[in-house]
Amino acid sequence: MNSREKCFKCYRPQSSCMCTEVRAVKTKTKFIILMHPKEFKKIKNGSGHLSHLSLENSELFIGIDFSDHKAVNALIGDENNSCYLLYPDEHSLKLNNEKITKATQQTVIFILDSTWACSVKMLASSKNILNLPKVSFEHNRSSNFQIKEQPAKEFLSTIESIHCVLELLCENEDEFLTQKELEGFLNPFEKMIAYQLGRIDTHADLVRYKTPKSKRKYL
Repeated sequence: MNSREKCFKCYRPQSSCMCTEVRAVKTKTKFIILMHPKEFKKIKNGSGHLSHLSLENSELFIGIDFSDHKAVNALIGDENNSCYLLYPDEHSLKLNNEKITKATQQTVIFILDSTWACSVKMLASSKNILNLPKVSFEHNRSSNFQIKEQPAKEFLSTIESIHCVLELLCENEDEFLTQKELEGFLNPFEKMIAYQLGRIDTHADLVRYKTPKSKRKYL
């Protein structure tokens, strides 16, 4: 198999495809992942595609300016939907102690899959997304994204953030996932991290093997 061939489901190289590790969950809440083009290119360590595959009731769109995006605007304009943006804001609805489900409407949560700087640019371009009511959550976790440096310890990857949202929705009885489903949700992400760390260790061992002993102390 050509290691450069790509899986067009998880968008990772075929040699490290994570599709078999996905444990997709079915939710009442609809999740819309808005992926920045730069994230789309990170096929080896992005969690946006894994998030989409892990959520049966989800859609993924790639872009920066979603102002005129037909599908996005259709979701926002549908009176049967109650739409929110997952984003920190002083006026956001805190999922730790507030319910968001409305009996007569489907909850739709938009999630930006991008770096913090790119998220700001996406929102500056997409007023339709910026103007959505915000939801957020408080947590005391550190990201397990060991192969990618986060801007601060409280920052989480896309799939980790969604996992926190799912846990809180279940606590608020807005969702009814089992503990097994919640635990399995992060499975492809954890397997991806383990795979990448293994690759790093293998590369480091190879470099040490090929490096004269007199210079190995610098590795």
